[in-house]
Amino acid sequence: MSFAANDPQVLQQLVEASRAFDATGNDAERNCWLAVHQHVHGVLPSEYDIREVPEDLYLAVLARRQSGAD
Repeated sequence: MSFAANDPQVLQQLVEASRAFDATGNDAERNCWLAVHQHVHGVLPSEYDIREVPEDLYLAVLARRQSGAD
């Protein structure tokens, strides 16, 4: 399965999803990771969830969010 780290539409959706987590903690890195985890695995991580997320997708979402390109 491809996770489209270079698809602007997917990246924008994930940036928006990451902002939804700002209410639980204003940490862009954490919130981008949560959004990518949910996108990739279909669920938010549990306390002991050790599943990985595609690093290129996570970094692309974080970079887009930090650049304000939305």
